[in-house]
Amino acid sequence: MYLLDTDTLIYFLKGNEAVVRNFQANMDIPKAISVITYGELAYGCRKSQRATANLAKVHRLAEIYPVIDVTRSVMDSFGDIKAQLSASGNTVDDFDLLIGCTALTLNYTVVTNNIRHYAKIPGLNVVNWA
Repeated sequence: MYLLDTDTLIYFLKGNEAVVRNFQANMDIPKAISVITYGELAYGCRKSQRATANLAKVHRLAEIYPVIDVTRSVMDSFGDIKAQLSASGNTVDDFDLLIGCTALTLNYTVVTNNIRHYAKIPGLNVVNWA
């Protein structure tokens, strides 16, 4: 199962050829969106010049792909991993860490172009479709 990161969905909506090809190639593999990604997309829509049209696209994505909420299990993982990273002098943006911890908790693979950040999260499977 894939957990789609914000940048991957933006590339898809903008018609990025590589990302669109990968969506097609992985059509039969279930995909989901973190509630964090949903919020980041909604925020981006509100800032855009085409807020209504873009928000309609985000709502449609949430109809197609399940939106995964942040649970206590995810937050337990977040606390553990953030403490590990902090102790080793590494940091990951809290939203990226929450998305990563959601994927770890559910044994999903994160699909992102932001490999550099997610690679810091131990045990996380990450792929780049861009």
